[in-house]
Amino acid sequence: MNSFNLDAIDRKILRILQDRGDISHAAIAEAVGASPASCWRRIKALETAGVLVKTVSLVDPDLVGRGLNVFCQVRMKSHDPLARRNFERFVESHEEVLECYSMSGDWDYLLRVLVADVADYERLLMRGILTHEAVANSSSHFALKSVKYSTAVPV
Repeated sequence: MNSFNLDAIDRKILRILQDRGDISHAAIAEAVGASPASCWRRIKALETAGVLVKTVSLVDPDLVGRGLNVFCQVRMKSHDPLARRNFERFVESHEEVLECYSMSGDWDYLLRVLVADVADYERLLMRGILTHEAVANSSSHFALKSVKYSTAVPV
């Protein structure tokens, strides 16, 4: 993997944008001690290089009825590429699966699922995950509370 060469000002810009994606270039420039034009060029360079990917607004899951966070470990029946690809497509097609990681160790995948309640999760698990032809079994862990949550990448 190639990494982008970041200087101190780039790092400051990235920290600011990760905290407030809607901030103006002028406000960023003032905060980092650079001209607005220089800031704009730096941000464009970071976007072009793929360092800055997209700007989003984060939604409070509790306020939209999706307050239950479940971490689901999945073990596959087979590790053949087609089975894995089919399972990954299945995961991508379910909006309640926010994250999916291929793992080392005893479990093949780790899913982060955000649902309304236990009944909602049970439907996904029993009618989706466990009935998928490539899945051998799973283990679910329900988050009691969020101690730390961040989308900011340390720079």
